[in-house]
Amino acid sequence: MRDNRRKVRRGQTIVPFGVGGILDLRGESFAAADVRGWGAYATPVDSPRLAAKLRVEGFRSAPVIPSGKARVSARIGPVYVRFPKWLFCPQCRRMTYWRSDMEDGDNPALCTRCSKKSQLAPMRFIQVCRAGHMADIDWRWWAHSRAEAHGQRNCQAQELRFEADRDSSGLDALSIRCLVCRSRRSLTGISQPNSLKHITPQCPGTHPWSLVEDEADSCEEVPQAVQRGASNVYFPVTHSALDIPTPTGRLQNAEAARKVVNHKLWPEYISSEGDPLSDEFKRIIAVQSEVSEEYVEAVRRHHVGEMAAVNTDDHLSVAEWAAFSAPESVDDSKTFTVRHISLAIEQDAPDSLRELAQRISSVVVADRVREVRALEGFTRYEPGSDENDGFEGERIVAVDTAHRPHWLPAIETYGEGIFISVDETLLSHWERIPSVRNRALRIENNLEASFKADRLRDKCGPRLLPRFVMLHTLAHQFIRQLSYDSGYNAASLRERVYARSHPPGSEHPPQAGVFIYTAAGDAEGTLGGLVRQGQAPHLSETLIRLLESAQWCSQDPLCADSHGRSLANLNRAACHACTLLPETCCEADNSLLDRTLLVGDGDIPGFFHDVVEAAVLESAASVEQS
Repeated sequence: MRDNRRKVRRGQTIVPFGVGGILDLRGESFAAADVRGWGAYATPVDSPRLAAKLRVEGFRSAPVIPSGKARVSARIGPVYVRFPKWLFCPQCRRMTYWRSDMEDGDNPALCTRCSKKSQLAPMRFIQVCRAGHMADIDWRWWAHSRAEAHGQRNCQAQELRFEADRDSSGLDALSIRCLVCRSRRSLTGISQPNSLKHITPQCPGTHPWSLVEDEADSCEEVPQAVQRGASNVYFPVTHSALDIPTPTGRLQNAEAARKVVNHKLWPEYISSEGDPLSDEFKRIIAVQSEVSEEYVEAVRRHHVGEMAAVNTDDHLSVAEWAAFSAPESVDDSKTFTVRHISLAIEQDAPDSLRELAQRISSVVVADRVREVRALEGFTRYEPGSDENDGFEGERIVAVDTAHRPHWLPAIETYGEGIFISVDETLLSHWERIPSVRNRALRIENNLEASFKADRLRDKCGPRLLPRFVMLHTLAHQFIRQLSYDSGYNAASLRERVYARSHPPGSEHPPQAGVFIYTAAGDAEGTLGGLVRQGQAPHLSETLIRLLESAQWCSQDPLCADSHGRSLANLNRAACHACTLLPETCCEADNSLLDRTLLVGDGDIPGFFHDVVEAAVLESAASVEQS
């Protein structure tokens, strides 16, 4: 993908155009090839906590091709291969099975059968299976599958035409016709489950995104026909972690240690123990970092010790919560600089602000934060499986289809953010209210029956608590309000919800907070607009406004009185008009949201109900005085 017309941003190589994903670009369709096509030019990305959790040696991000040099650069970035291979001409409607030897550099595929030389268009439908394979539909078999004459059923011709009947509508107007035997079948019913069972009873097990020709697995799944751009074609499995600084222990000269760890050859060095190249990596790092080789080896031993100390049974949020909850600010790290901020609520402040201050236990602004997002793999057709075949690790297709990957594609982003934690004592008391507990239990029952249960459990914990739904809704309302106040659009903000409750006797404290942040793909990050909104008096005003806005929705009373909204009924009082966000913002697929648990209604007290009630009375008094 070197042509100036065929560019993807580095962040898009993870989501939505990561390995196995489909990219539609200027009327063409491509599949992102596996990481074997990234070559040796990928940039190392360091994230020890995330690497330990995913049990890989490290991460790499796609190299950046300088602007204006795409045509003359060698192919050093991710590769995208043409898919589907079956194309048709919009003018003459003749179909062509495209082969790799027919490619003409970076030029689009053109029809050679009509005088207009029209650009060929990809077929709308493809086939996928639950094991993650993908392939073209065998359109020759489709055209002949309803043939009555014996000669037509045995026709092996590949001369096909994709016809459109202007007198009909829907899929009934589209058909595949054989130009040799005249057999024809419309696309009616192609999107129905098992529509390909009699044509392709068993999945061919192909990986069109693999750079190895004809690479295939043995697969017994029945392929399903889906539209090429359908949402169930590609479910990326991603993970992210904030770069939390770790103490340098007994190492002398911490600045030199950071220089060694930040060296571009450091990931190769720590993964090459016992390799003949290890000594050469050590020598280069020592020379360019201006330290001795013995010091580089000491840093490596210290790093290995830190990695061994990482408890992979702990959720990644545990260390992040501890870093934000630390009593002292952190300002000596290049990737994690935070400051504790006071709401600055005076004793004679309005009741709404004093009620708010009772519920907010701490505020931390992050002047600089680094996040690493990695792509582990993907699934197709459904993110989980049915209840008789749960979502298992082998269902995830790895980013390298030939071997277990030792590294994963990732991006590092820099930005700023606001962290807010709520009072644990008040929150625990609120969670014990029967109506609150029952409200969350009904959502929990829907979650248990949902195909997204496994993915969402990783975010909310083994049991859905009222605190998660409330804090998740607060994060969404916070992002919506900040998009008005800070100058960032909602799609550029992201959330991290900390609401896990650990079992009795656990060494980890319960979590109750949210972190709203913005991250950019460049080294400089963002410009401080979000941090400014996290300081007094802006933050308290923002929180009051978002809570007042959460009271109503343009779709009320349908939204507020809902007993189940969105996919699998995983939301209650939450819809696109009041709470939902762009998918890039939310870490829980816009699920497990409920404004009622945030601000309350006549029967259920929201956690911030008293704040909202006081604000409403103050507004009414202000109107009367005016």
